[in-house]
Amino acid sequence: MLYIDRWKLIVIAVICLLGFVYASPNVFQSRDAADEAGDLPFYVPVHSVNLGLDLRGGSYLLLKVETEVVVQERIDSLQDVVRAALRQAKVRRRNMSVVGTSVTFDLIDPTRANEVRGLIRDEDPTLEVTADGGKIRLALNEVDLAELRQSAVTQSIEIIRRRIDETGTREPLIQRQGLDRIIVQLPGVDNPQRVKELIGQTAKLTFHMADTTTSPAEARQGAIPPGSILLPSQDERPNQPNEYLVKKRIIVGGENLVDAQPNFQDGLPVVAFRFDTVGAQKFGRATQQNVGKPLAIVLDGRVISAPVIRDAILGGNGIISGTFSTQEVQDLSLLLRAGALPAPLVVLEERSVGPGLGADSVAAGKIASLIGLIAVIVFMVICYGLFGIFSVTALVINLVLILASLSILQATLTLPGIAGIVLTIGMAVDANVLIFERIREELRNGRTPVTGIDSGFRSAMRTIVDANLTTLIAAIILFSFGSGPVKGFAVTLAIGLITSMFTAVFVTRALVVVWLRRTRPKSIPI
Repeated sequence: MLYIDRWKLIVIAVICLLGFVYASPNVFQSRDAADEAGDLPFYVPVHSVNLGLDLRGGSYLLLKVETEVVVQERIDSLQDVVRAALRQAKVRRRNMSVVGTSVTFDLIDPTRANEVRGLIRDEDPTLEVTADGGKIRLALNEVDLAELRQSAVTQSIEIIRRRIDETGTREPLIQRQGLDRIIVQLPGVDNPQRVKELIGQTAKLTFHMADTTTSPAEARQGAIPPGSILLPSQDERPNQPNEYLVKKRIIVGGENLVDAQPNFQDGLPVVAFRFDTVGAQKFGRATQQNVGKPLAIVLDGRVISAPVIRDAILGGNGIISGTFSTQEVQDLSLLLRAGALPAPLVVLEERSVGPGLGADSVAAGKIASLIGLIAVIVFMVICYGLFGIFSVTALVINLVLILASLSILQATLTLPGIAGIVLTIGMAVDANVLIFERIREELRNGRTPVTGIDSGFRSAMRTIVDANLTTLIAAIILFSFGSGPVKGFAVTLAIGLITSMFTAVFVTRALVVVWLRRTRPKSIPI
């Protein structure tokens, strides 16, 4: 018997009502303008559908990660590890150098070659160590090198995402391309210069003790003490030092930084930072042992500040001061919070997409959707009469639910996404066509209106589920393996399939049941 419980009718009605509620912000002005003007009541959601770069306009950046810098840093650290291990074992060596991705050196006593091989493998079992007489060669294997490069790109993507999200950019698209490239799309950003500066800056922060045994002028002439390095200053004012001699040894690095916030000290903008437990211990120990000596704060190879340590700083908190503007302090705090990039980024391509193309695309999408909707309405009403009107009502609700779902998920709607919606309009009535044709067949076989409708819905259900399920699997595969426009198409297609099954089966069935209860017809106008 064709029957739907009252609670099921209520659930269907509530879902449809929520769809209209969550889709309503898209009918009003933009979300930000609506919030400011207070046009929407407090109980109405304010999230509208985010438009992608091809619809809204914005900026496109193609970045390259300099992964070889990470490899070189790994080789340099490998040299330091080997030097320390040989020194501790009192093994004398000479001619240590880097050749490609390997480190070579000669032993003064070639008979200790096997001992050195075992010593190095104890330090790092992943290294490939070979000995040819007294000549030792150690290298990173290809698998470790590939993982190192891949990790650098993956980490760069995450850090870029954190930096851009904190700038307030809505729904940036950040994805990997090839082995070492990253695509960044910023919808709604017409002037990406500041964002590009935030993305491109490595923001590698380190703390070093300044070397006061030699002046920068003497070091510039070649008298750099062992274990020290000459670095330029970020402060380019005439009366300030333009170079500093600092010790290579890093007291504490930016990886131990857990927070950085803009602040003011004596009316000047500064950055207040905080270390984690390990960093606080290192920093506290270093400042306790070097009271009265200058501490160099280095950002991306430039000394931004070199204050003299007045007292031991044991709490893990500190302040970075310098010739900063308020905007520079905010940007530096953001960079330090997001973390340092593992390798420098190079901008290979930059494009700005004007909103005119996006407006034209949206208008064309609206026209295509409207034409498709009108064509489907005319076809269904001509072919199925009153039942066609029921299916058209369900189709309109389906479009509302798609819009509401995109708003709730804050998915980015692109031009292929609009194509997915247009395709859904045509596919949405497939289920109704199957049901109505099955009802016609049952009525021709002599069944009563109620049993014919009930049998039509039951018989068509399995076919409807199978057809939509196979298409849904295809959409999931497109989303999993596709990127960019393909994903946008897959998202709207998958959402459209789910909502169309709900509206074509449950909403249409509910409308038919309510009509039957009210009119109790002796024949079906189908």
